[in-house]
Amino acid sequence: MLSIDEIERVLVITAHPDDVDFGAAGTIATCTAAGASVTYCIVTDGQAGGFDDSIPRADMATIRRAEQTAAAARVGVTDLVFLGHMDGSVEATMELRRDLSRVIRQARPQVVISQSPQINLHSVYASHPDHVAVGQAAFAAVYPDARNPYAFPELLTSGFEPWSADELWIMGSGQLASDPLFAVVDITASFDTKIAALCEHHSQIRDAAQMEERVREWNAMNAESGGLGPGRYAEAFLVVDTR
Repeated sequence: MLSIDEIERVLVITAHPDDVDFGAAGTIATCTAAGASVTYCIVTDGQAGGFDDSIPRADMATIRRAEQTAAAARVGVTDLVFLGHMDGSVEATMELRRDLSRVIRQARPQVVISQSPQINLHSVYASHPDHVAVGQAAFAAVYPDARNPYAFPELLTSGFEPWSADELWIMGSGQLASDPLFAVVDITASFDTKIAALCEHHSQIRDAAQMEERVREWNAMNAESGGLGPGRYAEAFLVVDTR
């Protein structure tokens, strides 16, 4: 696993606004603080999210883009790509693989962070169909699509040169410390920033205190699984070497 100090460019690919903030905002804040450049690629606008029936779905899409933009700014990210696919209907199609390959070739990251391509029977939330579809498409875009000059030739003719990321970090997969791919990033110093980013998603959070308590518990468990000392917080990933 590349150390934070070794990472210069990161691309985060998620299905919905707020996915990155639950899974990796502390890591992103740590990366940007160390000088890394980070790009977010959000596949849908999250039109199917929220709890306020008075908000039209078209308006919800606009609201959630604005919320994600504000949350990104909290962790030092200003480069966001919204693909505009329909929330709740994402499939790992060739169209999505092409879109993600284009973004990878544009961002040219060392590390891609995305969601799990597998259903986790122990976690319904991690196994949202959009998450799994985006995880599958992102995996295929990292390998082999983005690096293959003969995949999606229209990208090459449009000036998007092939690119090979070094590592794929998979978040939200119900990782087990016994897995040889398991790794954690200590986010103790950036935990409050992570919570601030999450709190920007006003349309999705009914009770901010309850949300913070839940996230604090999850990240403390990650830290314990990763062998960090007491009172620490961490985000967990499965790190796939794609070189």
